[in-house]
Amino acid sequence: MSGALRRDGATSMSDGKTEAQRLQMINAQLRTSDVNDLELLAAFAAVPRERFVAAAHRQMAYADGEVLSCGPAGRKLLSPRTLGLMLKAAAPVKGERALTVGAGAGYCAALLAALGLEVVALETDSSAARAAGLAGVASVEGPLTEPPAGKGPFDVIILNGAFEAAPDRLVAALSPTGRLVGVSAMSGAKRIVIFERSGGGVSERSLYDAAGDVLPGFARAPAFTF
Repeated sequence: MSGALRRDGATSMSDGKTEAQRLQMINAQLRTSDVNDLELLAAFAAVPRERFVAAAHRQMAYADGEVLSCGPAGRKLLSPRTLGLMLKAAAPVKGERALTVGAGAGYCAALLAALGLEVVALETDSSAARAAGLAGVASVEGPLTEPPAGKGPFDVIILNGAFEAAPDRLVAALSPTGRLVGVSAMSGAKRIVIFERSGGGVSERSLYDAAGDVLPGFARAPAFTF
């Protein structure tokens, strides 16, 4: 059976092995972490994670951890648990506009598109995402700290990695009810956090322990010593 990737990011005839691995990922990594929204789980079941993993590491696509992604050198897919908790926190709604930052080849973007969102995928090198040709996803190349010009505002922004410097410009691109979710490393220990815009202001909440590499442009500025 073929595991060909459709343009909507799903497999038309996925082989039994990878289907079983996705089901195991859902049951052992997502459900056990209290990610139980049925539409979200259906998106994880439909999108073949292995298609977005660097070729030499595809046997590790469904492992409980980060894995090298197709796309810019060194970019990684977040662990299924971490990404599942981030999407749960963001609570994406069909028809909303989303931005994925540090998108790699577009795994997170494909999940959001499968949920019915209009998605922009931002990367420093968007060639891998463009090659994937996902329906409902626009690939943009540029600095990860800057929202793509003319594409916002965004209802949902997902940072596919960690930040040591506050993502202020991205937060400013949120819609009046927008949510930004990423992995904060600003205080040392890494935690999933959510920024929510409401009533003209922005609140921030810390949610779960998590892991993730610091994305380009989000490293802490070096401190001066005397």
